[in-house]
Amino acid sequence: MFSPASSQPLDEETFYLKCRAVYISVFRSSLTSITSKQQLCRVLQLAGRNPSLKTLSKYWTPATSNLNFDDFCEILKLEKQTDENELLRIFKGMDANGDGFISHSKLEKALTTSGEKMTAEEISAIFSIADANKESKLDYAEFCRMLATTAEQCQSEALERLEADAKMRRQNFGSQIDGNPKSATYSSASPSAAVPTATTATLPQPPSESQRQDSDPALKKDSRTPSRVSSARSRRSPLSSTGVTMTASSVKASGKTLEPAALQNWQHVGVRGCFFLEEEEGSISSLQYRFHLPQRSSVYLSIQPLSLGHHTPGNYTNKVSSGSWMTVDTAIFVTSAGQSKEECNLVCFTEARDEERYVWSGELAAGSYFLLPFTSGCRLRRRRRTATPTKPEPLVYRTDSGELDLTRALREALSDIFDVIDLDGNGLISLEEYNLFELRTSGEKCDEEAWAICKETFDTRRNQLTRQGFMELHLMEATEKDGDPSDLWLTLEAMGYNQALELVEACPFQMDVHCEGCPPSLQPLSLDWGSRLLNQALQKSIVASAGEARALRGHDNVLVYTYRGDHRISSLVANKGIQKVTVHVNNEHSKNCCSSRGMSVFAVEVPAKTKMVHQHVLPINERQEWTYCCVESTLPSQ
Repeated sequence: MFSPASSQPLDEETFYLKCRAVYISVFRSSLTSITSKQQLCRVLQLAGRNPSLKTLSKYWTPATSNLNFDDFCEILKLEKQTDENELLRIFKGMDANGDGFISHSKLEKALTTSGEKMTAEEISAIFSIADANKESKLDYAEFCRMLATTAEQCQSEALERLEADAKMRRQNFGSQIDGNPKSATYSSASPSAAVPTATTATLPQPPSESQRQDSDPALKKDSRTPSRVSSARSRRSPLSSTGVTMTASSVKASGKTLEPAALQNWQHVGVRGCFFLEEEEGSISSLQYRFHLPQRSSVYLSIQPLSLGHHTPGNYTNKVSSGSWMTVDTAIFVTSAGQSKEECNLVCFTEARDEERYVWSGELAAGSYFLLPFTSGCRLRRRRRTATPTKPEPLVYRTDSGELDLTRALREALSDIFDVIDLDGNGLISLEEYNLFELRTSGEKCDEEAWAICKETFDTRRNQLTRQGFMELHLMEATEKDGDPSDLWLTLEAMGYNQALELVEACPFQMDVHCEGCPPSLQPLSLDWGSRLLNQALQKSIVASAGEARALRGHDNVLVYTYRGDHRISSLVANKGIQKVTVHVNNEHSKNCCSSRGMSVFAVEVPAKTKMVHQHVLPINERQEWTYCCVESTLPSQ
């Protein structure tokens, strides 16, 4: 019925529409995950595929616990639809006398002795369907026709069920309305209207009459849902939408914050850090920093991804060099430095951009502050694992004399890691810097006695470890294990490297503070409540900058706040009620956008009396216009 790789490929929207129709015919909703290989097989068969055990095992590995709707769509793009002519060709190869029939015994022998063997019961089931005359002969042309027709009929019926009711369709597809989705327009409601305000999204054409009727709240009161539509999704509250079209970015200064003219004469302190993807889905960690200002001063803050592989001795140059992480968005949130997160108030955050740098300029009072690095997770997120695992890059080898040594590729990676953990950028690793590295990679710290031995054993300068000493340390680690690279891999993976020695799950950054009238001090630290403090600061920035909140229709105590910066959009759900709510979020009509969730459709559960940032959105291509169109609705309580 549908295949994006066919001679007349479907457009993206039609393809996903049909994918969803098939998916929802098997599962309760597109938010339900596939939880077994059997479920995957069933939904692929309904989509017109005929997956072998080998094909299923390619996508459902021993490490797989679930697959979502987006995974399903990607699989359909990769796997060919079952072809009736191909099936006929295979059967004809078994039809020795060419009469169009294959006997039960011949088919049973072929299918139970070669390839992926079928059971006798499965073969009997085929004959019970296709052997109408009960002559123990299979009319394989009729069987192939029946197989193809049945699959197509199942898909057509699924699509018809989905399209039977406009309300059901809108709820399953978010913002999609009857007719061509490209013609949908979200209009602003009157401030005095009973329904919440929806921000205008500029899309090409005005709605048709049927669309206007379906979106009119007065008409919706008298509409009736067919009795057969009884799923929980059909009982969902009406939708609430946000839309905004953003202009293309020139990645130059946005105009809000320009670099001060005499910045080179200001006092300056810089520090490095790194964002790390954690095992918990979507979780990103980094160090926080304490910033002290001895007197009131004009301040210029900036943060940007750190380019690696350009200033290392021995011609070390990382393969990725100024690679994938260089496009990662960064920000600094500044809070007052209290003794607990409740005592820390949001002061400012870097909202403007100057090329790769995100900047803030203003005046700060004397005192101590926390600088909290932030990235949205839109561009720094875990890559989808390929069906065929990558062969690990060799880390050690034996020289002609039989001694162990580190491979060039490992030395390049270790040299870049050295630059990342050299927080003050002085080309040396202090005990404090080394301990932050050890806590990251092993969970332990190096005490003064062990550090003294380290200084005696490896190359140091000014009581600090040099780049050469850092290499020697890891060579000794490999030698003690007689070349076993297991511990080296633990270090590399903790620092964000994959088995091809590519830095893909971390983003090093450089943070700079300039002060006009006094020397600032900047100290890295790891707060036990640092992630909660950053989340609190992020929430406050969204609520303060979003303007008026939108209430979800039918839920006056569930509010959506949307921050629209020049380079990032962030949304927050505030549940002021006494019961938890599940909010369904649909971005399918956004254009040139990527979400921190990694999915266009998802749901979040918001506990009572709680705020939750449910997504950040960035443009995929910053040099093109991007349209954010998000539809939120509530799912009923179970």
